[in-house]
Amino acid sequence: MTQRSQETVIGRITSVYGVKGWLKVYSYTDPIDGILQYPDWTLVQDGRRKPIRLEEGRRHGPGIVVKLAGVADRDMARGYCGADIVVPIDALPELPEGEYYWHQLEGLTVVTVAGDCLGQVHHLMETGSNDVLVVRASSDSIDQRERLVPYLPEQVIREIDLAAGTMVVDWDPEF
Repeated sequence: MTQRSQETVIGRITSVYGVKGWLKVYSYTDPIDGILQYPDWTLVQDGRRKPIRLEEGRRHGPGIVVKLAGVADRDMARGYCGADIVVPIDALPELPEGEYYWHQLEGLTVVTVAGDCLGQVHHLMETGSNDVLVVRASSDSIDQRERLVPYLPEQVIREIDLAAGTMVVDWDPEF
């Protein structure tokens, strides 16, 4: 996946839908139809980037279907399957204090309340009950283990300092 620091991935085109150029989209936004609020997308696929405009979109069952400008038929649409949908970070709405976008947490150094470095947040996973941080070892970490740390503010996540690039967690390094 190609990602520039001033951009974030908000979804992925998964498959064609119908014969008139519509596509199914897996949205990473919450709610999932929030992706439709961004009319200007950059599609990133196999290292290539293509700016494109969202012409139309709607919920369809549990997912989203979209029509992109200039995509007129199923064959043309098929070429976009597998592309990541990227938007500029400054297009995202500002969050209330204490809330963070996933891209803001990725790369933070994770330190326990006792001062042990566990590594860096590589990515997050959505689970049924709460999000989970995937923390991978770094050169400063206490070992070379990958850890899954639940993202539970005030319970496990004690402090996030974006400016310093750190996250303090109340987590046993043995887990």
